[in-house]
Amino acid sequence: MVILTAGILTALAVWRDRAPRELGKIWHFPWRPLAAVAILVILLGLAHLVTLLSGRQFTGRL
Repeated sequence: MVILTAGILTALAVWRDRAPRELGKIWHFPWRPLAAVAILVILLGLAHLVTLLSGRQFTGRL
């Protein structure tokens, strides 16, 4: 559910970021950082699913 929500949020942020700006409007919401955070949530969610399905935790290289 979290991965689906983050995917929808990423699609919305990319769509709004590519929309043309209104002339005379000074401030707009910064959509790119929101898309970056949503992509990070997707990656973390997928990594979590891999660990749940495989039964093994990710280990570091140290």
